[in-house]
Amino acid sequence: MPAFSKIHIVYLTVLYFTALLPHSAFALQVSTQTQLAKVYEENTSIPISDYLVSEKYDGIRAIWTGSELLTRQGNPISAPEWFTASLPDVWLDGELWTKRQNFEALSSIVRTQTPKDNRWRQVKYMVFDMPDARLPFEERYKNYSNLIAQINAEHIKPVKQQRFHSNHELSEHLQAMVDDGAEGLMLHLATAHHQSGRSDALLKLKPYFDNEAEVIAHLPGKGKYTGMLGALRVRNQQGIEFSIGTGFTDAERANPPPVGSIITYKYHGYTNNGVPRFASFLRIRENVEDE
Repeated sequence: MPAFSKIHIVYLTVLYFTALLPHSAFALQVSTQTQLAKVYEENTSIPISDYLVSEKYDGIRAIWTGSELLTRQGNPISAPEWFTASLPDVWLDGELWTKRQNFEALSSIVRTQTPKDNRWRQVKYMVFDMPDARLPFEERYKNYSNLIAQINAEHIKPVKQQRFHSNHELSEHLQAMVDDGAEGLMLHLATAHHQSGRSDALLKLKPYFDNEAEVIAHLPGKGKYTGMLGALRVRNQQGIEFSIGTGFTDAERANPPPVGSIITYKYHGYTNNGVPRFASFLRIRENVEDE
C-alpha cells in the first residue's frame, strides 16, 4: 500500500469522528491540541544540531482539518473555494502568508468575511507540520513535503527545514534572514512527537523578544514632549510594573494608547529584578490570531 494511502486512511478515521462533533466542540479540539512555541533563550544549552530550523513567517496561523480551514482558536477562515479545493483530507498546520513585512495587508485579506479572489491570489499556505502523534517531526517533515509535491498547487508550499551545528551558525543565519526582512526563526526538535501546548520541542528565535502589557498610567513628557506622553506605565503578563518611554511616534505621544489597553513591546532580556531590559513600544495589540 502506498505511504500516502496509509496516511489517508488514518486521517479519514480521525475526520469521520470529529465530523460528528458540533462545531464548537471541534473548535475546542483544535484550540487545545495546537502545538505552540516557547521563546528560545540564547544562553540555553540545547544541542542545536538536534533541531530542524525554518523561517518564522509573519502570517496568520491556519489549521486545515481535512475539510475546513480554521484559526488557532478554532474559528473558521473564509477562504475562497479554489484556495482549499486541492488540500487533502488530512490534518495540516501552517501559516497564511503573502510576503515579509506585510502582515497588516494579509490580515485585511484573511479577515474579510466575503473573500475577494484577486486579493487571495496573493496568499500562500505555508505548511510546516502534518500532525501525527506516532511520528517524530523529522518524519512528519518528509511526509508534508512529499504530500505537497504531489498536490502541486502554486499557493500551497512546504516550509523548508534545515540543520545547524552551532549557536554561531544559527546566529549568522538569523542575521542574514532578518537583514532580508524575515521576522525570525523556528526551531523544531527533530525527534519530537506532536504535542499540544508549549514545550522545548518547538522554539521561536527573534532578534528581540516581545510581550504584552496593560497600560496602567500615562507619565507626562518633558522638554520637547511637554504636554505629550513621556512614557507609559505598564504591567506585563508576569505582573511586573515598569515604564516604556521609547518607540513612540509624535502622533502616538499626542494620542497615546488609553489606560486599560493592551500593548505589545519589544525588549532584550531581563534585569536581575525581572524587569524587561530596553523595553520599547511596538503597537497596540490588535485582536488577531497571528501566531
